[in-house]
Amino acid sequence: MSRDNLLYSKMSRLDIKNHTYIALTYFFLAAGLGILLRLFYITPIPGNYKYIIHAHSHTALLGWVYLALTTIIYRLFFQSKKLSKRYRYIFLATNISLLGMLFSFPFQGYAVISIIFSTLFLFCSYFFTAYILKNTPEKHRQTQYFKLIKAALWYMVFSSIGPWALGAIMSTLGKASIWYKLSIYFYLHFQYNAWFLLAIIGIAFYLFQQLKLTFNSREFKRFFYLLNSGVILSFFLSTYWTNPPTIFYVLGGLGTILLLIAFYQLFAFILRNKDQLKAELNSFNYQILKIVGILLLGKIFMQSLTAIPFFADLAFENLDFVIGYLHWVFLGFVSLVLFGFLNWLKLIRLPKNAFYLYLSGFLISEMLIFYKGLVLWLGLPFFSNYFLILVLVSALIPISVGWILGFNLRKK
Repeated sequence: MSRDNLLYSKMSRLDIKNHTYIALTYFFLAAGLGILLRLFYITPIPGNYKYIIHAHSHTALLGWVYLALTTIIYRLFFQSKKLSKRYRYIFLATNISLLGMLFSFPFQGYAVISIIFSTLFLFCSYFFTAYILKNTPEKHRQTQYFKLIKAALWYMVFSSIGPWALGAIMSTLGKASIWYKLSIYFYLHFQYNAWFLLAIIGIAFYLFQQLKLTFNSREFKRFFYLLNSGVILSFFLSTYWTNPPTIFYVLGGLGTILLLIAFYQLFAFILRNKDQLKAELNSFNYQILKIVGILLLGKIFMQSLTAIPFFADLAFENLDFVIGYLHWVFLGFVSLVLFGFLNWLKLIRLPKNAFYLYLSGFLISEMLIFYKGLVLWLGLPFFSNYFLILVLVSALIPISVGWILGFNLRKK
């Protein structure tokens, strides 16, 4: 490699690492807003609770997860190239939209300014998708991981139908309409269960290929179609609360079955190759892989339960179960697997103590959230100082994220 090419390669890695640090910063801010939301139950807070929820959720999903995933995707496909000017502009515009949402949602909720920045973000995500689909080098295009990531990006674009529909629904039918909630559920389903999930699986398949582990083409084709069919049909699980026609229950149940078959195939593949994975990965990365696998099994189990109308109604009526599930997916499965990927790709250095501190905060806070849901459901006794303990435990999350961020900035 020539001296100039080596310099460009180093600059590219540095820029990509900077993007990772920015994503971690958004995670730290989102976690801080989460603590602020917990404090509303303990002491008077000069702010609007719902507005801060909007800021918290948008910063977490779009600041942390979106930026981390898109940074990893860019790293996989363009690792030997200097960051292009067009990609830099997309990244800059994306951050302008994220900062606009971060500083407008807490003060006005969904209003003119926050809607403008939210709309800008949607266009940035479209431009990023177009950039990846158009410019990815040919050597990646026929790989299994590219097919999964390509599908994930299309799901991200497809999910945006939900936000676009909200404006029309609010101006015509109002927030009381079932279509208002269905639009939100549509967006969340194709974010959590499609864009995030398939992108993560696609990155995992890249890891498998680097370790010389691949599905044969027939096996992958079956897995791919089962997974995508299940993702689409399982959206109907989100409609059960409306008491829809019987066909909706059938489609939701079928989607669940297809997903179970697809994930059985994936876990069977991993278990067949666990010895090679253990040998090739360092012990810490392998430990993260096992933890993430357990969390994914928990996600699959909870999602599958909602195929039973009784549990679907219970989840709709009990907000703590919904929050517990969303946090299980976001703070647990998604965030931990992102830590693992970033560490494996050397985009961050993940201190073990910070990782296990984060894991402790996540697990204990999840137990407390599901405990409250069970208390409300079964009428069990509720211990005193619950909300104070929840704040103290949840504080471990921003502390550990700040630790990871600070550690990497010092090393830089």
